[in-house]
Amino acid sequence: MTERSHRGTTRVDDPYDDEPAPVRPALRVVHEPEEIDLAAAEAAAGQFLRALGISTASESLRGTPGRMARAYAELFSPRPFDLTTFPNDEGYDELVLARRIPVRTVCEHHLLPVVGTAHVGYLPGARILGLSKLARVVEHFACRPQVQERLTKQVADWLQTHLEPKGVGVVIEAEHACMTLRGVQAAGSSTLTSTLLGLLRSDARSRGEFLALTGTTP
Repeated sequence: MTERSHRGTTRVDDPYDDEPAPVRPALRVVHEPEEIDLAAAEAAAGQFLRALGISTASESLRGTPGRMARAYAELFSPRPFDLTTFPNDEGYDELVLARRIPVRTVCEHHLLPVVGTAHVGYLPGARILGLSKLARVVEHFACRPQVQERLTKQVADWLQTHLEPKGVGVVIEAEHACMTLRGVQAAGSSTLTSTLLGLLRSDARSRGEFLALTGTTP
């Protein structure tokens, strides 16, 4: 992952101040994976299917190896985005929470889908975050083979580092196809993980409010 600063933030001028407010550079977030070789991936996908006894000779399956390669390339390629923040001029100090952010990734042990939702919140410090960026951060870390525990902590730690809020909370609930479609075949089961940092961890009232609003209290 590469993070680059660039002058992408809007300047806000105070009409009563002779000097315009300084522009805070936006943080450009780019994930730079290893070079993708779709031709090699397609050939490997064809070998994989044939090794499992699935012929790709029929008209309907002939293009499947290529579709597999392109699908996984898409799953593993997060979109770049700008982490846009704004001054917390009003001194807002209550919880900001984005609920039910879609999560889709693949389990790094079986490369099977993991699908669910994330609840991401923070207690603002000096700056507030453009709300869509909470979903962007979740997508950014989900676009690679993952385990849910690591994904939850990565989102929380990254926001704590780059936003510097008073607290961060992340809860993810997801269904793992490696549990529901194979092995134990526990259809309908879901996994819940959470990471709480700052006041959302140390302050009982703030922690309780966050967990209640995310629906994760007993």
